[in-house]
Amino acid sequence: MTKTILAATVAALMSAHASAYTLHSENGTELNLDIEAVFGVFTSEESYGLGAKTEGGGSDWQEGYIKYGFSGSHAYPSGASVYGGLNLVSSGTWGDGDAGGFTTGDESETDLEDAYVGWRSGSLIPALGDDGLEFSFGRQNFSIGDGFLINGDALNLGDALNGGGYDFDRGGAYWLAARKAFDRTAIARIGGAEGLRADLFWIESDNPAQAMTELAGINAEYVMPEGTVGVAYIEGLGVNDKYAQALGYTHRDGQQTLSLRYQGNAGVENLFLSGEFVTQDQGDNTRKDGDAWYVEAGWTFADMPWSPSVNYRYVTFDEGFDPLFFGFNRGYGTWFQGEVAANYAGPFNSDTDVHHIGIKASPTEMLSIGALFFDFSDTAGGSGALDGQELDLYAEWVVTPNLIISPLIGFYTPDNSSANGGSQIGTDDTNVYGQVIAIVPF
Repeated sequence: MTKTILAATVAALMSAHASAYTLHSENGTELNLDIEAVFGVFTSEESYGLGAKTEGGGSDWQEGYIKYGFSGSHAYPSGASVYGGLNLVSSGTWGDGDAGGFTTGDESETDLEDAYVGWRSGSLIPALGDDGLEFSFGRQNFSIGDGFLINGDALNLGDALNGGGYDFDRGGAYWLAARKAFDRTAIARIGGAEGLRADLFWIESDNPAQAMTELAGINAEYVMPEGTVGVAYIEGLGVNDKYAQALGYTHRDGQQTLSLRYQGNAGVENLFLSGEFVTQDQGDNTRKDGDAWYVEAGWTFADMPWSPSVNYRYVTFDEGFDPLFFGFNRGYGTWFQGEVAANYAGPFNSDTDVHHIGIKASPTEMLSIGALFFDFSDTAGGSGALDGQELDLYAEWVVTPNLIISPLIGFYTPDNSSANGGSQIGTDDTNVYGQVIAIVPF
């Protein structure tokens, strides 16, 4: 297992996909048992006032979930196939609740996660390639690119913000993002693994923290060995008025988002390039129109011991930019930039400029270690109230095929305490933060 495969495996398991155990496979019919269990232990010396926290000091808490159910497929002699899945998720948060005050530590819930059906064309349409036409419907995950705008419906608040007729609780597991599926979807995928391809999608959230936003759009890509060029258009079709007014999301009804992106190596081995430009027109005058863009470049020193890599990225978000459904996709730092800043302290991928340097190496085929630095500036309408710096040190260790452990320690230094407009309650001292994530794929 190379470093790239290791990173991709850990990122996939932490962001979206359960593992499958084949129960039956015969005559083109396959039935799988899907099970994934994830548990995390967290500690933070400081607390943040962007949620329900009002007192400073430390927080210690635990999160966990188990996803379980069935998936399967049936292939017809014509080459086409049908598939589907049905999964539940049981999740919870214990202890003090998270450092940002989005959970209390008293959450637990079991609910439906995936419930979808689909059809693939197989070799029926040679001009489109193998499985060049696919339709799927139901409750399922959906992402675009590397998750800069959409990477599932993964915001999992607890009951800390409940009250006044509002219920934001999705069962806890805030950091782990136990629930990721959109409530209702209709997705058409056209094209194969190479060349021109497209996704036409309609997705509707049942997440109160996202104001039950309804979106539709198209994602078109041209996939080549040198990289993938993509363009996406997303239009907001509706929100829940009650939650949208409480959260300031009324602008999502009629919102128009246009994105252009590239990711690849430009034909140069060991080079990594990525970038995206997004322009956004809001659906009403309650929020400013906004743009966001980033450029990233990295190099892997493949001939050196441990094959170290170094990446630099600059991201800028306008004050009015709405980051929509961004999420954890290709590893730490994408698109949760800084474990403390992105989860508890802010800013949350809007109204900020971020400089990022990432270093990663693989001492063995089953172990990667890394360091991530983030500098946040020009925050809070240019006032700098949420400016700060963060350094995260982490490891990704595949202990066995059924156990992956990822420890992380972070050092977050805000420029301001809550007394001066910041979010860290009572102090601007450096916060020492730690977490250990255990992933158990079956």
